[in-house]
Amino acid sequence: MADIKVKLVKSLIGSKKAQIATANSLGLKKIGDVSVQPNNPQTQGKVKKISHLIETTEA
Repeated sequence: MADIKVKLVKSLIGSKKAQIATANSLGLKKIGDVSVQPNNPQTQGKVKKISHLIETTEA
């Protein structure tokens, strides 16, 4: 499986607690943070939940 690169591009201020927790579980705390995650169903679910706050690319 390939990996995906996830980057936080919008602020977490004003987001729901569940969305903030999802971003933190992906390793994203501040705008501009980037993490590389495995491309699996669990990660895809997290990405879909906060898709309006992040950008994803193939790693």
